[in-house]
Amino acid sequence: MRKIGILILTWTYIGALYLVLPLLPLLSSLVFWRIKFIHNYFASLRAFVRHIEGLRQGPIRHYFEDVVGKVVQVPQEMQGSCVQCGNCCMNHQCAFLEKIEENKYQCGVYHSPLRRFSNCGSFPLNQRDIDRYTCPSYFVSANLTRPITIYKTLL
Repeated sequence: MRKIGILILTWTYIGALYLVLPLLPLLSSLVFWRIKFIHNYFASLRAFVRHIEGLRQGPIRHYFEDVVGKVVQVPQEMQGSCVQCGNCCMNHQCAFLEKIEENKYQCGVYHSPLRRFSNCGSFPLNQRDIDRYTCPSYFVSANLTRPITIYKTLL
């Protein structure tokens, strides 16, 4: 039953994105304070179509299942560091991904406080994430798993 609920939630979210597609450049400009989405409206629109198509390939379901859902086990130790390849950004389909030099990318909304509610901040969550995006720099150093411990921080 939970899987059916996640599938319904996933397709509802994707359907809603298609419904508001013409407004996404404007909304993104307002939310992330980046006027370039409006200045380059049609390029932004194409980028958002590509972004939604990338979401349909699994990241949004992963978000609802593993990030928001009940993840009870994570790899004991994740090692490596980001080399800015852009693979984890839905294999270069993210509308916010910006090329900074040959084979180097950065998130155009990385410093937004809203980004922490996205799938982005959870990468890599497990070996499946690393494999899905053929990440060249992160790896799981142990096959053992341990329970997740969530700590609340005071602001």
